[in-house]
Amino acid sequence: MRQPRTGVCKDGATRYYASKHDCSACALKPKCTPNVEARRIARHKHEDARDYARGLAKTDAYIASGYARKKVEMLFAHLKRIMRLDRLRLRGPNGAKDEFLLAATVQNLRKLAKLVPMMPNAT
Repeated sequence: MRQPRTGVCKDGATRYYASKHDCSACALKPKCTPNVEARRIARHKHEDARDYARGLAKTDAYIASGYARKKVEMLFAHLKRIMRLDRLRLRGPNGAKDEFLLAATVQNLRKLAKLVPMMPNAT
């Protein structure tokens, strides 16, 4: 071997193998590994970071930020789909800025119009 083994495979995972002796004596063998002799577990080298991210995903602050993110994403989806802003027509950064500002202004005016109560017809 030219390079010593580090225990990490090409896909970035470390594979752990249990012995046949340990698995055969375990009471959970029929549920854990019914079709193989022993248990094999692959753990990716970034699994600690994934566990940390999964833990954050269960917090109240993450759930609240998800709701806020959904509101913003819905506004962009509305701009792209309803107001046809999927492609900018004006050239250059200033043209794109002006076009987006105009579309956002229209969107805000539409939202404001829904908040103002309708006056009854005086006939």
